[in-house]
Amino acid sequence: MNKKAKPMSLKEDLKSQKFVVTTDVIPPKGIAYSKSLKDFGLLKGKVAAVNVADMPGAKMRMGSLALCVKIKEMGLEPILQMTCRDRNRIGLQSEMLSAYVLGIRNILCLRGDNSSDSDNPNTKSVFDLETVDLLKAGRSLEQGIDLGGNRLDGAPEFCLGAVLDPGAENQAAEIEKARLKAEAGAEFFQTQPVFDVEAFGEFREKVSFTGVPVLAGVFIFKSAASARFMNKNVPGVHVPQWIIQEMEKGDEESRSIEITVRLLKQLSDTCRGVHIMMTAPLHRWIPHIMDEAGIGTRL
Repeated sequence: MNKKAKPMSLKEDLKSQKFVVTTDVIPPKGIAYSKSLKDFGLLKGKVAAVNVADMPGAKMRMGSLALCVKIKEMGLEPILQMTCRDRNRIGLQSEMLSAYVLGIRNILCLRGDNSSDSDNPNTKSVFDLETVDLLKAGRSLEQGIDLGGNRLDGAPEFCLGAVLDPGAENQAAEIEKARLKAEAGAEFFQTQPVFDVEAFGEFREKVSFTGVPVLAGVFIFKSAASARFMNKNVPGVHVPQWIIQEMEKGDEESRSIEITVRLLKQLSDTCRGVHIMMTAPLHRWIPHIMDEAGIGTRL
């Protein structure tokens, strides 16, 4: 009797030629994590992995490592987001080792939002390391050595990623960041939301020299109001007026899905995959969106 094939890891997916789809989830402000993971059973066989945000906006929430473990228990592959904002180099390296022991292999290295807008006043940012340093720390741990030059008793093995912003005003600086992150060990890039597919294609060509797979960010909006909110409150993200106007014309859910499907179809020819983001728990939409966009089920 044939045994059921073991699902490919994110690292294996990235090395293959398949179109890779990832998504994300924001941990709860509290311990009621089951609400955050509602409908996640629908993602099995669809997405390669799920990012767990690390207190975005410097808002205090459940730690991303704990929710990664719960996602893994559901049979999905998690990506642990780690920011440099809240921990020094000792804490960051320790959490990487802890993640490995708990079965978490994928880590997205981020700088993190500044704590000036934190919901806990007077919070102090750490930034002992920057993103490139964190990537290097992960690679050093894999060699059995910490940043202090001390030998480890057993070494981990990770799939490390980083982020890029195709819409950055200073394109030259963003391309240089891509080079530095690739040289530091990034195995994949996830981007900020993409709305201009042509401009994204030009950016992707400019960073293709890194050889690192790029997953284009695609944002699912619950409503026109949520798009306007992002424009006012999320630094570095500008939702085009045409999206807001189109969603205001009628059934916002249907129009949001249509817009997302359209973007996925256009992006499927320009990059190795997409990273589907949202602020509201709209994960139940993802299987339908992928089917409508003609993106196959993950093997």
